[in-house]
Amino acid sequence: MTTGDTADRSLAHWSEEGRTGMEAFYELATEDYHQLTLAADWATLLRDRAHENWTLLDVACGSGKFPTALQKYVDLQGVPGVLYDLLDPSPFSVAEARSVLAPPFVPRRDIVSTLQDLPDDSRDYDVVWATHALYAIPPDELDDAAAAFVSALAPGGLGMVAQAVSTSHYLAFYDAFRAGVREATPYTTAEQVRDALVRAGADVREQRITYQTGTSDRAVAEGFLQRCAFDDAVTLDEMEQAPVLGDYLATCRADDGSYNFSHEVALLWL
Repeated sequence: MTTGDTADRSLAHWSEEGRTGMEAFYELATEDYHQLTLAADWATLLRDRAHENWTLLDVACGSGKFPTALQKYVDLQGVPGVLYDLLDPSPFSVAEARSVLAPPFVPRRDIVSTLQDLPDDSRDYDVVWATHALYAIPPDELDDAAAAFVSALAPGGLGMVAQAVSTSHYLAFYDAFRAGVREATPYTTAEQVRDALVRAGADVREQRITYQTGTSDRAVAEGFLQRCAFDDAVTLDEMEQAPVLGDYLATCRADDGSYNFSHEVALLWL
């Protein structure tokens, strides 16, 4: 069994060198963001917060898949342009997300930083969201990250975190991966994020959504799972033979060999 730090491996994969793995992951994971667009009346939520020079902070923006999904699946006509700030510790991710923004999202500031190190001048946003973005926060930094998220939101603003719960695929897979392949810091669960936000003084309303993703293409499954673990050196065959992880993957595999992954995501509304 090899060892490695989750946050460091995650950051290393959000790079030009990790583009192939990122694209393989999104063969399935793009559905995560589609499901988020179905979970709320986003056009109304955004219009209700709109005013002159209103602002939005995208926390750990990744490659911009959530605003892309909103632009694709939601009728945003009539939503005034919002000044959109991009926060991520990866310069690659910030550049990727900026490149896909389109009206009503108007790119403004690039903030290359973790959430827990959010600059003091990044405050009073009308909207702050973090969508499948907080898994690699080290446990001893979660309270600082939650406090920064709460402090970034203007009074009366809209805050939302979308994060998989402890029994959902991303968390269950990584726990099995850590047990059978590589020792590492566990992913942060939605339950832990919720509790940290409450400790930071937020009034949190929780909504849950469930859905499934799957494929019969082993190459797609391998690329997706490698990115779930931020480890592209372990093959699907090796994962299937690994202790603990192999047992988990067997529960996701149908008789015909296809894979089906079950997701439960908490939307934490502030």
